[in-house]
Amino acid sequence: MAWGAEGVALGLLLGAGLFCLWWSMWSDEQASARRSAGWYVRWQDTLVQAGVESVSPLALALVCVGAAAAAVGVLLAISGAPAIAVCFGAMAGFAPVAFVRHRAERRRADLRELWPDVVDNLSSAIRAGLSLPEALAQVGERGPEALRAQFKRFAEDYQATGRFSESLLALKDRLADPVADRLVEALRITREVGGSDLGRLLRTLSGFLREDLRTRGELQARQSWTVTAARLAVAAPWAVLALLSTRPGAVAAYNQPAGILVLAVGAASSLVAYRLMLRIGRLPEEERVLR
Repeated sequence: MAWGAEGVALGLLLGAGLFCLWWSMWSDEQASARRSAGWYVRWQDTLVQAGVESVSPLALALVCVGAAAAAVGVLLAISGAPAIAVCFGAMAGFAPVAFVRHRAERRRADLRELWPDVVDNLSSAIRAGLSLPEALAQVGERGPEALRAQFKRFAEDYQATGRFSESLLALKDRLADPVADRLVEALRITREVGGSDLGRLLRTLSGFLREDLRTRGELQARQSWTVTAARLAVAAPWAVLALLSTRPGAVAAYNQPAGILVLAVGAASSLVAYRLMLRIGRLPEEERVLR
């Protein structure tokens, strides 16, 4: 009985420790942002960051369902094994989501390099005596090429309505970027309440963004080969299975209960390993707190 009580106590301590480790991965700001933004809003931001803002999250979900159904039909016709067809159908259904996420990450990385130049352009324009609307409109003419269209639309909105705050909020929604959120809120508050420290704030923000970019670049260079190797390790068994699915003799084994169990265990192991790889290899991403 003594050993049983000690085992229960050790198990409770282990569980509490694991829970504390998991809880420490989420900051208060991240948790509140995830609670306040539902899945639809988060995916709308992801689509905007990926440059496909014309596609809605529901349309993306329909594309995933269609891709999964098409893959199941094709693999079922080729292999004749429902278990194999379902596995590759699930992968095909996840492919549009993975593509959108990858594209959003690439565009965020590209824009991360451009934001210091945008802040410097705004700071120079304000020091030259331009008003805030004129400084923002100038970014649409002389700023980085990838961001000119959004700032040109801001200038058009402001010329059409004359409402600075509403035009800024529309710009923030089109950019869907944490850096843009901070910049827009700083400009909006300065416009509403006034202040003489905007130039200093912009210079501080520019230095912080450049330091973050340099640190993130060093970390990505060190871990990129590890993440690539982990992805190849997860994909290799399924590539072999795809080749085996063209051989009727090999496919027949996966129509048996033992073969289905092997596929289920392999799929679960691959999913868990892939999620752990993403969790371990992912650099912290700034949340849209000032949404």
